[in-house]
Amino acid sequence: MVVNKKIVKQLLKIGLVLVSLSSCKKDKSTEANFLNLMSVKSASTYTVVVEQNITYSQGLRHQTLNSASYSIVDLKLDVYKPLGNTKKRPAILLIHGGSFFGGDKSDVDIVNLANHFASRGWVAFSINYRLLADKGTVPSQWVQYAQNSVPTVNQSQFLAMYPAHRDAKAAIRWLIANANNYNIDTNYITVGGGSAGAIIATTLGITNATDFTNEISLDTDPTLATTNLNKTYTIKTVLDFWGSGVAVTETNNIYKYQRFDRSDAPIMIAHGTADSTVKYTSAIELRDIYTSTGAAYKLYPLVNRGHEPWDAIVNGKKLAELSFDFIVEQQKIIVEK
Repeated sequence: MVVNKKIVKQLLKIGLVLVSLSSCKKDKSTEANFLNLMSVKSASTYTVVVEQNITYSQGLRHQTLNSASYSIVDLKLDVYKPLGNTKKRPAILLIHGGSFFGGDKSDVDIVNLANHFASRGWVAFSINYRLLADKGTVPSQWVQYAQNSVPTVNQSQFLAMYPAHRDAKAAIRWLIANANNYNIDTNYITVGGGSAGAIIATTLGITNATDFTNEISLDTDPTLATTNLNKTYTIKTVLDFWGSGVAVTETNNIYKYQRFDRSDAPIMIAHGTADSTVKYTSAIELRDIYTSTGAAYKLYPLVNRGHEPWDAIVNGKKLAELSFDFIVEQQKIIVEK
């Protein structure tokens, strides 16, 4: 039997390291560093540095629906990152609500959530996207479906969903393209939002990466060239605060897809049982779909609460804490003291 002395020496070195680790009092930080696992802090630890108004792509703003007369708008995001960010970090992209009519990346509840996660070791992003008044480009299939199947009073809001989703997907691809600049490990990506933002986040976690992107050509919308089309991504967890799966369902209806399946990103749903804006039945419907496919989910009914109860507490924990627990459990992230 021929013995390779170099291999033997390497094995002995590994054995000595393992013995050393087993003979000392290990903590989770030591374990995470040795095994190269992702880790975050259990409490607010890091000073958060904010970079504002970074352009992640561009989009068209039409005078009227899909008119030949348009302008180009820069799409912006803010970054919240731990000071001294020298190790690989998980990322979370947060999306404001506003019924696709309004809202902004500076929404106080979104900013609070971004700071909560960044202070514990995530790199957080808050994005703007085109709203109804921007009249972003909409595929002809969406326009035809709206005219045939959506009540007239709701058609403008329905059509605003497409460019909003297109922009959010561009933001995710920008994140992937700039992962090295922010020391992001792209194996640990979460998306989340409230109301309309939750609808978008849910769609990002369920639909294919090219959905809400390849339905329009570069000839129709040249700004697609600014959206990092060569990048792909995988969403690992979704935070759905009083949203729904409506955009996924409508995409399925329009294109005869079936995007709900077992591979959908695990989702945490928090929804007020007395919500009169986005009915609680939307949460039940999404839960039932996840149950039927076997994808992972957690539903928190916010009893007798209405729309946007950001101050809700469940079992003594705030929504940010419940979100933290859900993400680290699903992504198997080490939590350090």
